Amino acid sequence: MTKSLFPGFDGLMTLSRREGVDVRPTLLRVLTDLYVQTSTHSDDEQRQFVELATRLIDQVDDATRAAVKARLAVYPQTPVPILQKLGLVATQEGRRVPLAREIPAPPRAPAPARVPTEAEQRMAANLAMQPKEAAEIHDMFFRAGASERALILHNLAQTPLKAASRIPTVRAKRAIQILEMAAIAGDIESFTFELGDSLILPSRVAAQIVDDAGGEALAVAARALDMPSPVFQRILLFFKPEIGTSVNAVYRLSRLYDRLAERSALVMLAAWRGSTLAVTRAKYQSSLHDGERQRARAGASQTRPGVQPGSSPAVRTGTNPSDR
Repeated sequence: MTKSLFPGFDGLMTLSRREGVDVRPTLLRVLTDLYVQTSTHSDDEQRQFVELATRLIDQVDDATRAAVKARLAVYPQTPVPILQKLGLVATQEGRRVPLAREIPAPPRAPAPARVPTEAEQRMAANLAMQPKEAAEIHDMFFRAGASERALILHNLAQTPLKAASRIPTVRAKRAIQILEMAAIAGDIESFTFELGDSLILPSRVAAQIVDDAGGEALAVAARALDMPSPVFQRILLFFKPEIGTSVNAVYRLSRLYDRLAERSALVMLAAWRGSTLAVTRAKYQSSLHDGERQRARAGASQTRPGVQPGSSPAVRTGTNPSDR
């Protein structure tokens, strides 16, 4: 193999010992490069490469040894003794040490969510509902069916519209007790009055909530008071016979009530309150408009003076020359 791989190997080694020039690192590199250039080798070539490389590996510096190790680690026909010498294979088993798996790149960290500014947070928290918007939400809710009402309430939890303030705890607990007693007694008038008084609603809206056949409006009002679920179910059974006699209806409303978010109920409460302003404005808008028209007509019909400025003869004052 010496002639086929590196013909002057022995002579260079002799020159190195005599002249004091260390050519062993260069020899090992060149010897390795020549060996890996060919995909197959005879037994004699392999034997001689093992003999030469094994001697040189122990005599070269770490940098040369690392470079040769990198070349032979990826060469499929590297002899097992060389692999063992370089620590690329287990000594006992005689098998190539499996290469480590490629280290996956760390997942790219998601971009941090943009934090709203203080002004944006304040604007979103105080985005009060206009009377027209409140009236639209009010009407849309009472015109919708059961599934549509559930969707409306779900979406209200995400809206930036300002919700109504929570009912004070002491006031809410007192209202819940009165409402439950009125429901058990079947006293619709007392129930309606207490509901409107505790939620600060006009009697018209309170009556609409109580008379609602679907029961979703009553669930919203109860959630705004933070009414316990068992109390709400008892009210359904005693106060709403058209619902209490239907197992499916009671189960549907109970499930809706348990899933109903407090914010949804308070936003709807704000819409119920705001719709009153829209109704009041609409009620008096026509009369105000008629009043403006009447005032305009009255101003236009005022009689003008019979004698226009400048039309009467001028009155002269002073002494008449003919009297002299």
